[in-house]
Amino acid sequence: MTHPAQHMAFIGGGNMASAIIGGLIRQGMKAEQFSVVEPYPDTAAKLQQDFGITALPAASPALAQAHLVVWAIKPQVFHGAALPVMPFTRQALHLSVAAGIRTDSICRWVGTDRVVRCMPNTPALVGQGITGLFPCPSVTAADKALVEQVMATTGQFVWVDQEAKLDAVTALSGSGPAYVFYFLEAMTEAGVGMGLSAEQAYQLAVATFSGAASLAAASTESPEVLRQRVTSKGGTTYAALTAMEASGMKASFVKAMQAAEARARELGDEFGKA
Repeated sequence: MTHPAQHMAFIGGGNMASAIIGGLIRQGMKAEQFSVVEPYPDTAAKLQQDFGITALPAASPALAQAHLVVWAIKPQVFHGAALPVMPFTRQALHLSVAAGIRTDSICRWVGTDRVVRCMPNTPALVGQGITGLFPCPSVTAADKALVEQVMATTGQFVWVDQEAKLDAVTALSGSGPAYVFYFLEAMTEAGVGMGLSAEQAYQLAVATFSGAASLAAASTESPEVLRQRVTSKGGTTYAALTAMEASGMKASFVKAMQAAEARARELGDEFGKA
């Protein structure tokens, strides 16, 4: 297939970059259509092994051919990484995966206003991700279509109309897989405590989460209605949910996500100053 981005550059070649590159290669893009700046030898070796891509140890004029630059790096190193890249990529569309760094900082550092900021999550690594996207005003419809085609390789996506809402996306879905793993830990621990093996308890817990999520996705009914369908007054589910309500679990969960949103805002303040 011919991809709208004839050439893409990735700044950072870790897990998220690999998830996107792998998806695009499965769609028909070739290894030579990617330039990846990756200073860590082990990560660079993995790119060569998995995709046949020879990573650049540092920014070079090779980046100038990129139609799209994907910033798949940690927020604290973004500014330092942008300085040597900027001279080669001002003409490109930029897509940032860096948590917390706001578009005003990114635009300043990359030398263009054609910037889309996104918040993916780790299920992107198995094509089951969900990504929040926010475009700067100068991003065109064609630019957005290109970003959608790239991110569709990792799962679903949602555009938000205000950048501040990406902090909520971060709290809900960006950090969200960890909440699921936390519940899986607790369910497995409970199962073992009731006499099941760790393997049995974990298999039951994972399949329950996966199945319930699939049921919710396929249903037109609210989670409240779906919950009520499994809850008979005085039954086992009722006993469990009553115990959860008595311990204030839902309120604690909401509070936890508010803490994540607040931290996302702080990250933007902390790392976006330069």
